[in-house]
Amino acid sequence: MFQAKNKSAICLNQSTLNDVSSVLSPSIIRCLSDISEMDTVHLSVDLVSAARRIVGFLRSVNECQWLHQRPTIIEAIRRYDEVWMPLISNLTVVGSTPPLVLPPFDVEWVWFCHTLNPVGYKKYCESRFSKLIGKPSIFNEENEEYALMRCKEIWVQRYPAEPFENEVESDSQDPPLLNEDLFNEVQKHKLLYSKFSQPYLYELVYLIAARRRYKGFLYMIQRFGDGCFRFVPALDILLMLLTHQSYPTAYADDLKDMWENMGKVVGLWETVQEKEVEETNKIWERTFDEPYEKAGGEIAMAKRPIYWEISDVDVNTKYKSMIPRFLLEVCIFVRLNARMKATNGDMKHNFLRLRMVRCHRELKLDKSIPDFSYDSWQKAWHLYCEFGTRGLIVEFRGRGGHCFKGSKLVNSMSFSWNDLLRAPSITLTREIDQVRVVASVTPPVQAPYLLKCVPDRVTDDSGAMISDVILKLNNYRPQKGRWLSRTVLDHAGRECFVVRIRVGEGFWRRGAETPSAVNREDRIIEIREGSWSYVAGSIGRAPEKVVGTATPKESQDQWQAAWQFSTGDDLLINCGSSTSSSSLSFSLKSRESSDSFVMLLRGRKMQYQNKETESKVAEDEKEDDDGFVTLVRFTEENPTGRATALLNWRLLVVELSPEEDAILVLLLCISILRTVSEMTKEDAGGLLVRQRMKEAKLGARDWGSIVLHPSSLSSSNTSPYLQPWYWNASQVMAQHEDTGNTRKPAPVEGGDMLYRRGIIT
Repeated sequence: MFQAKNKSAICLNQSTLNDVSSVLSPSIIRCLSDISEMDTVHLSVDLVSAARRIVGFLRSVNECQWLHQRPTIIEAIRRYDEVWMPLISNLTVVGSTPPLVLPPFDVEWVWFCHTLNPVGYKKYCESRFSKLIGKPSIFNEENEEYALMRCKEIWVQRYPAEPFENEVESDSQDPPLLNEDLFNEVQKHKLLYSKFSQPYLYELVYLIAARRRYKGFLYMIQRFGDGCFRFVPALDILLMLLTHQSYPTAYADDLKDMWENMGKVVGLWETVQEKEVEETNKIWERTFDEPYEKAGGEIAMAKRPIYWEISDVDVNTKYKSMIPRFLLEVCIFVRLNARMKATNGDMKHNFLRLRMVRCHRELKLDKSIPDFSYDSWQKAWHLYCEFGTRGLIVEFRGRGGHCFKGSKLVNSMSFSWNDLLRAPSITLTREIDQVRVVASVTPPVQAPYLLKCVPDRVTDDSGAMISDVILKLNNYRPQKGRWLSRTVLDHAGRECFVVRIRVGEGFWRRGAETPSAVNREDRIIEIREGSWSYVAGSIGRAPEKVVGTATPKESQDQWQAAWQFSTGDDLLINCGSSTSSSSLSFSLKSRESSDSFVMLLRGRKMQYQNKETESKVAEDEKEDDDGFVTLVRFTEENPTGRATALLNWRLLVVELSPEEDAILVLLLCISILRTVSEMTKEDAGGLLVRQRMKEAKLGARDWGSIVLHPSSLSSSNTSPYLQPWYWNASQVMAQHEDTGNTRKPAPVEGGDMLYRRGIIT
């Protein structure tokens, strides 16, 4: 840690920070969007493009399991120290642009880790090569490929006995460790991607805002770096700082006048003191008059209730009925105007209410005005919203007495997502009635799909509902066959698929008619793409295009049930000797490809597991966990497995990543429910329901549209609809209620025994 050279430098402690006048005068409070390179430093590298490349690079490093093996790392360090650095040194001319060459992947990783210790890297270069070795600014794939090929030509020419690629075997004996300090540096950054895995970090809008905040951070260090405290970088600023450091010559030249002050920045893996966070917050607020923390720019990393990551491909774009789901993170901070102090007594019964512009219209999150401060920004709400909500509204409301009932709207302000995305630092400030509100967002990025199946009417072989209406439209031609139907709704309540299970045969015409059950092997499942074509009220026809089927087949070996999917997969199910679903086991095998291995694990696993709340879950919820199955894929890139879908076959609800096929997951869900019902001889999950009912509660249509961050959850807003659906699935997915006017299945659809035969009896 560098010591302040100026003995008269101020030391900002808690008491001085609380005194605004001792820190900053109103004349030097700056607007962050006004900070320019004339105020701070000239950034000689395009940090936006560079950061985008580094996030992708860290992702590749994270996925490369081979790179993290000890023999590989030791060999990579040797290649870096003995081959690459002498090579790049010979090509580097002091004062000129770094040569356009890039080393092999393993060497580049060691080089990157080394540069994140600017002091140590500078000493290393100057002691060995008498100059600082820089990195070229290469930000597109074509130039990267050219730089790598050029490096290979030079490498092979100068070191013919040295392979260009790291050829050490991961299971070989450890070679001697020549540089323990560098080995520790590389090991320390092994999990660096975990800090920067959020998909919005790859978006240009976010990175441009992050660069602006980084310049503000440097401006703050320039003005107050002589103090006796350390600055804690927020996540977005930290990304820019590490990116800047990874270009050593640019970093050294840009910050040469404040090199020692940069030692006052808390290091990447250093322990952060709460007091240091508070001090950084207050200096930032009083420098720029805005909160330091923002959406996507938190200081302390907390467990996120939403798991999302960059998706290179969306295999579900082939289904035109599926519309991608986009999420953004939102933070709302509040600060009272100092002029309100004189009227404090009049504000004790006033409060702020958060509502959404669209979707989840019954959402009401209230905060009392006296809970906020006059001299600092306080976070009121932290949440995740689907982009379809369009924006948020903050209402200033008054009330009488000590409860929120009977409140009246005094004033309101709105923040649309589009306005926020166009604003500097993707942040906007509004003020109403002496209350200032700052809202910040992250760019919307594609999130996992959410789908649920709801019961629908019985249909015939053609897909038309069994009804007098259809019979009349068909000129009274008899309707053939009986199929159970389920409508698949997406996150916005749109119909995207119709699932049908064949259960009976026979014709229905006006007059007496008794359908007969089909054999088990004929009880196929089919999924049709699109929505119902309604001809009269809720009576309609299923879409014509069949996109998936599941056919029962003879069981194999110890497996009790088997299904053949049109996706090229076979599902095997075993319930053991138990008559319940508690001992279920599954196997999913591909008939066409061996590129990946899939496991179906009972329960909520990996990112869907919430250890903090599991111990508090009620017994009935634990029992309901039997309905959860996690789909985990193992590939060469992910040998330890990656969960790509979570399904609940009891509730017929699925969440899946864009690279997982929705049809496969839906077929799994329906097939498991159908098999369990047959094995246990009970109507598991309401499989035999054959009617439409109203959705149960307000919010059921909006499941997943709003999710509160744990920091915003309290006893007053513990609604399951504001949490991930799988935390309280039995409540969130209680899809239907008996309104007293529930339609009983018509005799023409077939009696109960038709559907129970072969399943329960």
